[in-house]
Amino acid sequence: MPAVRIIPCLDVRDGRVVKGVRFQDLRDMGEPAVQAAAYADQGADEIVMLDVTATLQGRLARLRTVGQVRRRLNIPLTVGGGVGDAAEARRLLENGADKVAVNSAAIGRPGLLTELADLFGRQCVVLAIDGRRDPQGRPLVLSRSGSRQEDLDVPAWARRGVALGAGEILLTSWDRDGTGAGYDLDLLAEVRAAVDVPIIASGGAADPGHMAAAAKAGADAVLAATIFHDGSWTVGGIKQELAQRGLEVRS
Repeated sequence: MPAVRIIPCLDVRDGRVVKGVRFQDLRDMGEPAVQAAAYADQGADEIVMLDVTATLQGRLARLRTVGQVRRRLNIPLTVGGGVGDAAEARRLLENGADKVAVNSAAIGRPGLLTELADLFGRQCVVLAIDGRRDPQGRPLVLSRSGSRQEDLDVPAWARRGVALGAGEILLTSWDRDGTGAGYDLDLLAEVRAAVDVPIIASGGAADPGHMAAAAKAGADAVLAATIFHDGSWTVGGIKQELAQRGLEVRS
């Protein structure tokens, strides 16, 4: 098993880091560049930054914020939020993103994933999938920052997205987001069985045990926000705990 990557997530609204529960009741958590630099100093393997209102406001993630964060980092940066076409993806990459996360636009126009992979390489293309279970327990895709439920099965959409050009899946459980209840391991296992590209598990982490369980269920990387923002854990502390559990982590 390759080393598990530890990825702090910066959800950004109006130039500030925010965090809520199931994408609601967002609380201010600080300044993006400062937070990103702190996590890099702690040993983060990557940073994911998502502009959580860009799609709803019909705009691209703020390039100024991307540039400010990039200047403080020497680790990979994935940026998402409002990417609707290849030109917008290029702007993010030119302003400091190493990878671009695409969500709602790919649902409406799946061929966008192929365009991005052809232009920039599939290693730059992250398909972000927000999933919520319906009353029957089926995992269905959410779009537009969790405000719209699509008639798309999460594992099936992941499989199709990879076939179209996505080089990585960012899999977020809406049901678990911000709850501290742990990742949706069943959903993770279903998506792992459907794709052969790296998966970033997201939504619900409260401690290293949750992260270890996700890695054993098939995650190549584990993403968290609240436990880092509130100081419950440092990245270094997480890595130490995972190593003690027998998982390989990057030094």
